[in-house]
Amino acid sequence: MDEASYTSLPTSHLLGSVPAAIVEDKKPINYDVPEANLQIFPPNNGGDKGWGYQAPGTSRAGGDEQSTSRWKGVFSISSYTPYFDVDTDAVLDRIKSSLNPTQGDFFRKIDDNPDLYGPVWISTTLVFVLAALGNCATYLMNKHSNQKAVWSFDVSYVNWAACAVYGYVLVVPTAFYFLLQYLGSKVSLVRLWCMWGYSLFILLLSSFLLIIPTEFFRWIIIILAGSASACFVGLNMKSYIEGNDLTVVIISTLVLQVALALFIKIWFFP
Repeated sequence: MDEASYTSLPTSHLLGSVPAAIVEDKKPINYDVPEANLQIFPPNNGGDKGWGYQAPGTSRAGGDEQSTSRWKGVFSISSYTPYFDVDTDAVLDRIKSSLNPTQGDFFRKIDDNPDLYGPVWISTTLVFVLAALGNCATYLMNKHSNQKAVWSFDVSYVNWAACAVYGYVLVVPTAFYFLLQYLGSKVSLVRLWCMWGYSLFILLLSSFLLIIPTEFFRWIIIILAGSASACFVGLNMKSYIEGNDLTVVIISTLVLQVALALFIKIWFFP
């Protein structure tokens, strides 16, 4: 039989045969990606002006238009995150400035970068130092007058120290902020918190000397430390609100700083 006859036989019915591929017109695949809708975090609550949360007291063009927006983030933790982004060198430099109150240039030193890391660290350390050294000083004074005195730790010192230190460093700057706003002086609340927090560092150092069981020496130390802290706050406030006759405000800051120092001496180192 002729070989040509075999090649003409249909083979589509055979088992395992593969049908011929049919070429169809296919539409090209569209790989276009829709425009991404990115959102900024934290959310921008300032409308079409592009304003997000703004710390109380800072100035920005627009005045009263963004006053409502800037207060929306006051109770948001993310709003305060930038104020903890500070390096060790900056914190140490600001601590040195607090120990030299005659300069009066603390606000120029922090410029537009106030931090809350230093104040929080100083305040927290002062709380535990007052609680620990206060108990130690009380024991040494009792031991000095009575050799049979035994050591006892008064836990209430921690509560009193926390209420006094945290309350002071939060409430006092906030009160002066609203007072100065009322008097027509533009100030920044975060800057005031920053300055008052660093003003406590010299009281932290003096606490280690107050454990010496000599009453006269203790009074000398606390008066010097309180006066230095008061001068630091008063002189910087004077330079910060320069041009306004707010002598009463300056005197109030001095009195409150000295009052805090006396409270520490009387309550924790009697």
